[in-house]
Amino acid sequence: MDKLIQRSKILIRIFLLFLILLPVEGKSQADNRFEVSKNLDVFNALVKEVDMFYVDSVDVEKTVRTGIDAMLSTLDPYTEYIPEQEMGDLKFITTGEYGGIGSFIRERDGGVYIIEPFEGMPAALAGLKAGDKLLVIDGTDLTGMTSDKVSELLKGKPNTKMTLKIQRPNEKKPRTLELIRKQVLVDQVTYYGVRNDSIGYIYLKGFTDKSAQEVKAAFEDLKKNHHIKSLVFDLRNNGGGLLDGAVQIVGMFVPKGEVVLSTKGKIKQWDRTYRTATEPLDTVMPIAVLINGGSASAAEIVSGALQDMDRAVLVGQRSFGKGLVQSTRELPYNGNLKVTMSKYYIPSGRCIQAIDYSHKNPDGSAARIPDSLTTVFNTSKGRLVRDGGGVRPDFEVEEAKVPTIMYYLVADMVAFDFATEWAQRHPSIGTIESFRFSDADYEEFKKFAKEKNFTYDRQSEKLLKNLKEVAGFEGYLDESSDEFKALEAKLTPNLDRDLDRFKDQITELLSAEIVKRYYYQKGELIQSLKKDKVLDKALEVLGNPSLYQTTLSVPTAALSAIGK
Repeated sequence: MDKLIQRSKILIRIFLLFLILLPVEGKSQADNRFEVSKNLDVFNALVKEVDMFYVDSVDVEKTVRTGIDAMLSTLDPYTEYIPEQEMGDLKFITTGEYGGIGSFIRERDGGVYIIEPFEGMPAALAGLKAGDKLLVIDGTDLTGMTSDKVSELLKGKPNTKMTLKIQRPNEKKPRTLELIRKQVLVDQVTYYGVRNDSIGYIYLKGFTDKSAQEVKAAFEDLKKNHHIKSLVFDLRNNGGGLLDGAVQIVGMFVPKGEVVLSTKGKIKQWDRTYRTATEPLDTVMPIAVLINGGSASAAEIVSGALQDMDRAVLVGQRSFGKGLVQSTRELPYNGNLKVTMSKYYIPSGRCIQAIDYSHKNPDGSAARIPDSLTTVFNTSKGRLVRDGGGVRPDFEVEEAKVPTIMYYLVADMVAFDFATEWAQRHPSIGTIESFRFSDADYEEFKKFAKEKNFTYDRQSEKLLKNLKEVAGFEGYLDESSDEFKALEAKLTPNLDRDLDRFKDQITELLSAEIVKRYYYQKGELIQSLKKDKVLDKALEVLGNPSLYQTTLSVPTAALSAIGK
């Protein structure tokens, strides 16, 4: 009963904060306080009554957690309760650090497997490889365990010893390895280098408390030791993170004291304006920032602010559109509430939030703000930009559509398993630049996929089936039977045909997966840049000073179009 009371108190306090944060329309403050008190009394009584009288035993912790998650889900995806046992995940998100062996793991086929060891970390140093099945950790049999439970066993204080038994594919006997846990630091600058002799390239995958330091170190090395004349800053698929890191990175390229963004929320006393606080590293070097639909939050602050200040050209696809700021609030029993407390506005005054969580569609989903309801703003030089739909690039490069077969090759781990077997037969691949996945390799993959009885879903086939049912219901099926037979012949999945049709895309997928086995995340990224239309466009723009300057001086065709 004490446990029930404790859990109820946690939920009550979260519920109280939830009600306080809700906008109050047409009610006095006294009315609102009464509603808060009434609903808390109702909820507390409800939990007690269910626990005492429900026909079966109630898992109080699970039930209350379900209630918490359901309540917060009515707000937005970013407001969430983080209990004490999950605080380690929050620390990893904000710092990129944890104590462990340094690897990604995944459940599959009734076991937990190493998916990717991190370069220079204990897992890689001990010889663990992608595809290894984890069997025993320090004498604890892992049979039937979830990946979360296995992750807990792998993590621990740095410098503690661990014994790990694994089963490597195509080997008869398990291997036993000894590892020393260490403080695992995941670098946010995955790779930086030089393109076309004088153009620097930096890829940043997230914003932690060390991201700005990593970007600064990379940029200073490129400028001092490689004498770069311009820079490509790649923020594609960067989901964001700490706001302060974004402000610091913008401050490297614009004068001290410039407004990067302001935040505005319900509690006006907490509204803030963020300015660059340090002397910049460079205010004149041409910069191209790469973005796409996976660029969100802090990545949008950097790209949007540099666009608003006319400090960089943007290349790629429209960004995700997350203009919300979260803060953490301490809760009883060492838990935290990560709650959306404000929206942010970049230098032009626009908020790029693309989804209106306060208004729901009939099916309960949040509504996206239509372009017709967005507002035009101006950059420092008068170029047209809009709010309410993410950050739009100055040069939009159409993103290639991913065929359905590619999704299933990844989801069903066919590409992963092939790369595992391929790497076992090839001790090395030479340099990343020289690596090529040959036609013979591809024929080998086709055979592998067939032997695995690989199948995949085809939406077009499902739609055709539905159309036939409708046609039959309406009486048109008999007279259209020949047409339907012709369509079925074309739309029925044919593995050989589709493996040939999408050979180029699948080859790129397999090449990146294989290179990662030898050169880790850095190698995977370098391999993917070999055929990258967005990067090529950025290099083209930076290689044409006239085009670069013109883009930042007058509205581009793309930006003019969105103002119509």
